[in-house]
Amino acid sequence: MSWYYCLVHQKVESEEGCANAERMGPYATEAEAGHALELAKERNEAFDADED
Repeated sequence: MSWYYCLVHQKVESEEGCANAERMGPYATEAEAGHALELAKERNEAFDADED
């Protein structure tokens, strides 16, 4: 089963949730999906650091 973080409702949901355009994922675990925003922030910061 895959898990997603819904940007509209700001919560973790299963595959039967909102449309893909409104969520981040898929993630392997519910806990990982719960940290989607933090993970995206870390990845963005790493990407920005590589540009320098």
